[in-house]
Formats: sequence, structure tokens, C-alpha cells
Amino acid sequence: MPLFLSHLTSPLGEILLVTDTRHNIRALDFADHRARQRRGLREHDVSVELTEAPAPASIADAISRYFAGDLNALDHLPTAAAGSELQRRVWAALRAIPAGTTTTYGKLARELGLDDPRAAIDIGAANGANPIAIVVPCHRVIASNGELKGYAWGLHRKRWLLEHEHAMPPQSGDARTATLPGF
Repeated sequence: MPLFLSHLTSPLGEILLVTDTRHNIRALDFADHRARQRRGLREHDVSVELTEAPAPASIADAISRYFAGDLNALDHLPTAAAGSELQRRVWAALRAIPAGTTTTYGKLARELGLDDPRAAIDIGAANGANPIAIVVPCHRVIASNGELKGYAWGLHRKRWLLEHEHAMPPQSGDARTATLPGF
């Protein structure tokens, strides 16, 4: 299956966007995590060939609007990430978490009907395997004590995204605009 690699700029660094012929987002990663993206694509698609191409205009526009403050701009972008049944269920549930809010691993497990004591750990593992940053908003899941726990693209990005979405107060000063010049 042909897949297309596009490069976008963002306040959080260069974004690597992988789309298919139908303009479904297959992966969205940051350039400093390129190896993670390649590994994730190989795990799910036996033969992956990435062709450099401009980002589909609708996706590039939505991502730009999100970073400019339209926090719902990504809500209807089509995704097609390969994963296990549990991963796909978790990723769908993540897309239902509104911008500006957070949930916990345990609460998400209960919402999915997972009552096993290890369910929160399974939810965390599915979050960690999410190949589509920001659009599938795994950054909106935090620990039950309010702490930011793991984020495949770095806790500094998770904090920035949550501050940008007004889901948590800026740590010091206004971190949402501190990196915006040049974007």
C-alpha cells in the first residue's frame, strides 16, 4: 500500500505526517522521533514504502488551525491506524475526549468496560502505542493523582498541549506562546 510522508511545522517541532491514498492519517509523529514512526509502521504494514509528498490541504489546514487556537479543528480528520482490537477501541475513546479536558487511565478503562485490576496498565500501553500524536489525543490522559505520566513524544510536549488546550494552567509564564514565534 502506498503511503505518503509530509513535513509540517509546528510550535513543538517538525511534524512527520503519513497519509494513505484516501488522505487517512496513518501516523503523525515528530521528526525527533522518526525511528518510532518507522518501527510502528513496519509492525502493522508488512511492506511500507513512504513517498515524499505535500500534506493534503485539509489536514495541513486543520493542524495549522489547531495550533492557532481552533482546538476542535482536528476532530473530524480521518485516521486509519493499524492496531489490536483493544488499541483501536482505546484510540477511538481518546478521540471522544474533548479538548480542554483530561481523563485518567482508570476512568478510561471503566468507560470501555474493562474491570480487570490491570486495565489501567493496558490502557497506558495502548496510549503508548498510539501512532497518531495530537489528532488521537492520548496527551489528554493523565494519572489519577493529576500527574502527567508518560508521553511517547516527551512530557514537555504533553504539558504544552494541555496548556494550549487550557486543560491545565501554564507552569510558569505563558508556555503556550513561548515557542510560537517563527510558526
